[in-house]
Amino acid sequence: MLHIVESQQFTVPIIKELFERADTMKEIVARGGTRDYEGKIMSSLFYKPSTRTRFSFEAAMYRLGGKVLTTEHALDFSSEIVGEKLEDTIRIISTYCDAIVLRHYKEGGAKRAAAISNVPIINAGDGSGGQHPTQALLDLYTIDHECGAIDGLAVAFIGALDYGRTVRSLTYLLSKFEDVKIYFVAPDELQIKSDILEHLDEKGIGYQLLNSAASIIGKVDVIYQTRIERDKLYNRHIDLEQYNINIDVIRKMKEKSIIMHPLPRSVEISHEVDSDHRAAYFRQTANGLYVRMALLAMLFDSNK
Repeated sequence: MLHIVESQQFTVPIIKELFERADTMKEIVARGGTRDYEGKIMSSLFYKPSTRTRFSFEAAMYRLGGKVLTTEHALDFSSEIVGEKLEDTIRIISTYCDAIVLRHYKEGGAKRAAAISNVPIINAGDGSGGQHPTQALLDLYTIDHECGAIDGLAVAFIGALDYGRTVRSLTYLLSKFEDVKIYFVAPDELQIKSDILEHLDEKGIGYQLLNSAASIIGKVDVIYQTRIERDKLYNRHIDLEQYNINIDVIRKMKEKSIIMHPLPRSVEISHEVDSDHRAAYFRQTANGLYVRMALLAMLFDSNK
């Protein structure tokens, strides 16, 4: 791998290697980290706000023994404010470091950066409706570890799915496995886009579009919840509570199923759910450190 731009570039063997290395990274973190990559510098270049993604990447680099150059709100605090193009910014910053973690405000920003960078570009989320492949990889890692396998699982995505980078990226990864069934649960105007459905058709992955999760809540192994912002709805009269997870909902879930969320959350998951063993979203976030350490190490090792 030279760059990490989209989920489609990952094969099942690479995913399995990544998961094995992430397991090792978890052990490394438990003993305080390593100095194996102390000569490496990672730049985190974020044009849009981030907490979990930016912090976990920076923590990952420090745990690997490396150093970090960082900026948030890069559009305001970089030369792009006076008209410098992304490509020129990347050409310059890539001379200062060994990898660039990029969150860009335009879909395709990471691909543009990768086309001209002489160091690895890692897509940390691009635009609205683009991709967030490292989030999807840590999500998949969480599913694999919590459920014991990925083949044969039933997964429900609930919430605003149309421009959801995490949902889109994770769906691409799930489509690489056998006998997976996906339910997309959303109001019609926020339903998953046709390009994802066309991809699933090509891969022979079964899916169903639903307006309510009531009929499948007791069937699925994974509930992947996302936030719905009412001010983005044309139909303001939609009852959004039907898309929320609360105690009444989890009583209908399978005992060994899990609830995930890319975070931050609002009202879509009740705080009283947090103490249930099926609430995996904080474990999911913690896994981001190990997966991103593994990704950085794989990139550094393959670009020696």
